[in-house]
Amino acid sequence: MSRTLRHFLDAIKFEHTVFALPFAYVAMVLAARGWPGTRVVVWVTVAMAAARTLAMSVNRLADRLIDAANPRTAGRHLPTGLLRPWHMLLAVLIGYSYTKRFTWASHWILGFTDGIAAAGGWIAVRGAFEPPAFVLWFALTVWIAGFDLIYACQDVDFDRRARLYSFPARFGIAAALWCARICHLLTVAAFVALGLMTGLGWLYWLGVAAVATLFVYEHSLVSPDDLSRLDVAFFNVNGYISVILFVAVLAGRVR
Repeated sequence: MSRTLRHFLDAIKFEHTVFALPFAYVAMVLAARGWPGTRVVVWVTVAMAAARTLAMSVNRLADRLIDAANPRTAGRHLPTGLLRPWHMLLAVLIGYSYTKRFTWASHWILGFTDGIAAAGGWIAVRGAFEPPAFVLWFALTVWIAGFDLIYACQDVDFDRRARLYSFPARFGIAAALWCARICHLLTVAAFVALGLMTGLGWLYWLGVAAVATLFVYEHSLVSPDDLSRLDVAFFNVNGYISVILFVAVLAGRVR
C-alpha cells in the first residue's frame, strides 16, 4: 500500500502543487489585509491540494494510452504497470485533460483552471469576487499557459503523428516560444496592476522585479533549436517564481 501511494504521488507530481498554491495564499493575504486566520489557511490548503490531485489523477488516467505510445512518457507509472487505472480514480477540474484532443487552446484552459486557486483563496476570506481576485486569476492563467507552451514544445513531433492538438504542434516551436513570452509579459503586467490596486509597499515591487528577471532567464534557457534545458526552465524557475511572489506580497504589507 505504501509503495502504491509513493508511486501515486510521484505520478501526479504532488510536489508541483507549489506552482499554484502560493497564489491562493497571496489572495488570502490580500483579501484579509494580513493574516487570514489558521482555519482559513488550513482549509484552503486542503482544498487546493485535493483539487490538484484530482485533476492530475484524471489527466494521467485519460492520457495513459497516449503516454504509452509517446517515447518521452512511456516510462510513466500507468504505461509501465506500476499503477493500475483504478488507482487514479480518487474521484470544470477534470475537463482540461480532454481538451488537447480538440483545441490548441488547451494551454490557456489549463491556466484558467489552475487560476481557480487565486479566486478560491480570495473568496475563502471575502465571500465574494472583487477586482484583485480577477487580476490574480488572470495572472495565474497566463503564467501557467506560458510555461505549458514551453513544456509542450518537446512533444511536437509526437502530437502531430497522434493528431493531438497543441499550440506548438499547430503553429511551430518558434511561434509557441514567442507566445509564451507574451503570456509571461502579461503576467508581469498583472502583478504590476495588482500592486497598484492593493497599495503594496516597495518590497513587493522588488519581488516583482525579481520575478521579471526570472522570466527573462527562463526564456533564455530555451530556443527553437535547443530544448535541452527545458526541465530547468519548467520546474525550477517556475517554482521559484511562485514562492517569490508570495514572499513579496507578505513583505509588501510592510510600509
